[in-house]
Amino acid sequence: MLKGKEIILGVTGGIAAYKAVELLRLLTKAGANVHVIMTDAATEFVTPLTFQTLSMNPVSTSLFNLISEREIGHISLADRADLFVIAPATANVIGKLANGIADDMLTTTVMATKAPVLIAPAMNVNMYQNPLYRENEAKLKGHGYLFVEPARGMLACGWEGEGKLQEPQVIFEEVLAALTAKDLVGENILITAGPTREELDPVRYISNHSSGKMGYAIAVAARRRGARVTLVTGPTCLAEPFGVETVQVVSALEMRQAVMDKVSGSTIIIKAAAVADYRPASRADLKIKKSAECLTLELEKNPDILGELGAIKGEKILVGFAAETEDLIGNAGKKLTEKNLDMVVANDISLEGAGFNVDTNIVKLLFRDGKVEDLPLMGKLELAHIILDRAAGLRGTGIKERG
Repeated sequence: MLKGKEIILGVTGGIAAYKAVELLRLLTKAGANVHVIMTDAATEFVTPLTFQTLSMNPVSTSLFNLISEREIGHISLADRADLFVIAPATANVIGKLANGIADDMLTTTVMATKAPVLIAPAMNVNMYQNPLYRENEAKLKGHGYLFVEPARGMLACGWEGEGKLQEPQVIFEEVLAALTAKDLVGENILITAGPTREELDPVRYISNHSSGKMGYAIAVAARRRGARVTLVTGPTCLAEPFGVETVQVVSALEMRQAVMDKVSGSTIIIKAAAVADYRPASRADLKIKKSAECLTLELEKNPDILGELGAIKGEKILVGFAAETEDLIGNAGKKLTEKNLDMVVANDISLEGAGFNVDTNIVKLLFRDGKVEDLPLMGKLELAHIILDRAAGLRGTGIKERG
């Protein structure tokens, strides 16, 4: 994911410095070569040896150390960086950077780099809300510095509010976003994901095996590429994607309402949800008790959300999914035509690695002009980027494939 990327991780003095260890682990696991710079205060919370062991690179703490006999430390690191991350970043170091002060290894290297700089603040809530701090943050944002907004919660000082360092996984996601080309800026993408549940009674429901992984992967990929993303999702075990407007629903009727509420401002709609075709004609208020040998359920049809969208889409690009067990091209092609879609992502769920609850997929992309594109087994995030490439290409944005 980050193979071949050179990342400088700056760690400043704060109790949240321990979280930088987990962030470092995530970065190295993803293939990045990470060089850590610590302020003197940071070494009071975590030892340099910890970061050196995990990064397998020397940790820089002094402005006056040479990386080699010919390399000036802060210049060498500044030149090689693809991205500079400061996590945690104290109000002190943010104030220094905003005012051009470079008096230690960390601030000097940041001042010397031309790489993007991603800052994850961590401080007391009153410091975070202080007008002087807010001015410093705004000043850096104005110069193109990127920020991971802190979380709300209980702080180490005993106060509760904004200022808590975001979790390492969130910062890691922002690293990936910072290193992804923003070729979908201006697109408003509406995505559905997951299954729906149709209740029989307060205990039981009808549903399917959809995990939501494909739709969530598309939402993550689109957001990294600069799109404004809305995700309407049925019940899943997945964490809500950071930076994505997420609307949680349960039934097909709820999903229809949420989609119709959001459709007007969208430019691309990708319907990856596995919506139940039928729901019980009536829901029992009390648990249905076991009695007779057989139980007959009367089902009624759910609304055809995809068909409704096809009838009103206008200039929007509409992408549907077809999970089939037979006649993949025939059934997917029929859906493409009948629902007035621009593209169908079709997969044979009987194939190994292409069904529900897996991290991979094998699909064929069908287009209105009759073209069929065969794609091999690949991870769902990789496939998500290809789906976005093709959808953006249909929009006429000129995006045909990732560079």
